[in-house]
Formats: sequence, C-alpha cells, structure tokens
Amino acid sequence: MAFTIALSGKGGSGKTTIASLILRALVERTGKSVLAVDADPNATLGLALGLTVDRTAAEVREDALERRLQTSPGMDRQRAIEYALHQCLVEHTGFDLVAMGRPEGPKCYCYVNHLLRAYLDTISADYTYVLIDNEAGMEHLSRRTTTDVDILIVVAEPTAVGLRSAKRVYEAVAGLPIDVRRSQLVLSRVRSEGLSGAIEQQVADLGLTVAGIVPHDEALTELAEVGGSILDAPAASPAVEAVGGLVEEWLAAASPAR
Repeated sequence: MAFTIALSGKGGSGKTTIASLILRALVERTGKSVLAVDADPNATLGLALGLTVDRTAAEVREDALERRLQTSPGMDRQRAIEYALHQCLVEHTGFDLVAMGRPEGPKCYCYVNHLLRAYLDTISADYTYVLIDNEAGMEHLSRRTTTDVDILIVVAEPTAVGLRSAKRVYEAVAGLPIDVRRSQLVLSRVRSEGLSGAIEQQVADLGLTVAGIVPHDEALTELAEVGGSILDAPAASPAVEAVGGLVEEWLAAASPAR
C-alpha cells in the first residue's frame, strides 16, 4: 500500500510550491516511485515542475459522458475510459504525474467518477508514495479516491488570514469519510527573522501547532518569474533544505513496513 501525503491550503499560500519540493525530496531521498496527483482545479503542479500536461482526467470524464471516446470491437466503454485515463499520465524520472482538472458540472457523473476512483486506487498500488496536491477544502478528495491519507500537510502563510484559513481546512477534513492519520501545519514564505510574536499568539489562540517552517526563498521566486521548474532549484536554497528536512522527519516516523 502506498504511503499517501496530501496537501491543502488556500490559493496563494505556497501549497503547490511546497508540494513540488516534497515530491523532489521524496525522489532524491528514497529513490522509490512516486505518483503525483494534481487534484487542485487550478492544475498548477505540472507547471511548477516544468512539465506539460496535455490531458486531464476531467477531460476524459467529459468525453466519456458525451460518448466521444473511441471504442473498438475488442474494447468496451469501460476499457476505453481506463485507457484514456492512463494516457493522462505524464512520466518523468522518479515520478509520474496525473492532473485531475476542473470539478464536475451539473450533469450526473456517478458512473465515470466511479471508474476514475477505481483507476486511481488501482494505479496508486504501483507506487511507494502518492502525493496529492488538493484544493483548499478537499471537498472532492473522497469522491476521487478511497485512499486514506497518512500525512495531511496544511500549508498557510504566516498571516491572520492564512492561519484562519488553515483552521477551516482542519474543520473541513474532520467531516471527510476518509482516514487522515496525521495532520501537520506548515507555514510558508516565513521571513528570515522568523515568526512574529503576534503570529505565535494567533497560532496558540486558534489551537494550532506549527510542525514546520519554510522560509522565503529568492531562488524559487526567480524560478517562478521565468516559469522555471522547482526541480532545478539549487539544493542549498533555504526552502529546498527546509522541506527536505521535514520529509526526512516524516519518513523516519513512518511505519517500517512502508
């Protein structure tokens, strides 16, 4: 069974950047296979990794619903959907990426969503790690997979709005029909002088615990400005080192069986 790490956080929190850094750290430190799932409708994980995503699972879902998928005498509709979903995989050294795409519209997607969930659950078994970059509320996570989450990373900026948004993520997760075994709050883009007293007080008032801090990193800012890949960030850059250390802690705390 794959070890699953999911990320959530409001738009602009740095969630996708940290997801990319976690993916990089998993590949570099374990040498094991990783499946990256871009489950945020904004679908920016591929961009952050410097990859081109030609087709999303949502597009397959729409094509299946409108019966635009090509079948053959030896391939029924279900097999055609599974084949089209497999073509969504973007392969890279050390990991594969699949983008889920936009959410469902007003039509009935039950049949196709069932196949999509089954497909993701099936291919996840072929990887040691699964990394899921989610939308802020994670509302559709349980509709896309039945996989439990070993670690949920809630990403927030060190601001009053960021912390309150993180609190809402925790509250939303409590209502999901999946098991989240461990949750960690990671603050992103933290200034070199660290957290202010006001932020530390708000963290305490909200009943949150900061598990990790990722500093502001000019190297990542420069890469973002030119559309570069986070995989190309210097190994010694502050954010790369910080996230690498967090990943090492998570792996050390994981069950030896994994």
